[in-house]
Amino acid sequence: MLAKICNIIRMYKEPLAYVVFGILTTVVNIAVYYLMSDVMKIHYLLANIIAWICSVLFAFLTNKIWVFESRLWQGKIVLAEMGSFFLARAATGVMDMLLMWMLVDIAAVEEMIAKVAVNVLVIVLNYVASKQWIFRKKI
Repeated sequence: MLAKICNIIRMYKEPLAYVVFGILTTVVNIAVYYLMSDVMKIHYLLANIIAWICSVLFAFLTNKIWVFESRLWQGKIVLAEMGSFFLARAATGVMDMLLMWMLVDIAAVEEMIAKVAVNVLVIVLNYVASKQWIFRKKI
């Protein structure tokens, strides 16, 4: 039984790591937002921007090191990966906002249903962008 579980974990290591670090990224986002907004009394919008930057940076590092195991650390490569990562996350963030607006305000979909559906799409697109574009294995 334990061998079966280990095989399943080995088979799905990458997506499982993506989920685990995605949850931790959310924790980083909320913790930084709380620190900036409630403790340091920074305006909530600025606090949200800082929290987004910190959480995307955390996601980049954890995705690079543990999820997609990119071993290339030359400055030019890291900057290119980081730029692509931030660009992809910004694009899916804008898409998130637009889809939420379209589903809730135009299509009259219940907010939480729209949020869950859009989040699933965003997570999948972020994973695909990271795997196929940002951290693809260079042969």
